[in-house]
Amino acid sequence: MLSYLRRDMTRVCNIDSKGKVVRFITGIVAVFSGLVMALMITQNVLPLEIYWVPVIGSIIGGAFSIWEARAGWCVVRAMGIKTPI
Repeated sequence: MLSYLRRDMTRVCNIDSKGKVVRFITGIVAVFSGLVMALMITQNVLPLEIYWVPVIGSIIGGAFSIWEARAGWCVVRAMGIKTPI
């Protein structure tokens, strides 16, 4: 089972230039949104500590999306799911 996943999840370029641009812009927006939420937490606009979870998720997810754009590889497409872009 594990060898099957490794064979299909090889990091071969599987997105075109339009997909790279979309992933890059999405990543920048996600990282920026995470930083804005972090600023709002530090300024007590969002007072609960539970809001740190989406902040960290947004920043890590955005960074991963930027990496996908740079590498030209989409993990969702590598799993066999067809994406429109």
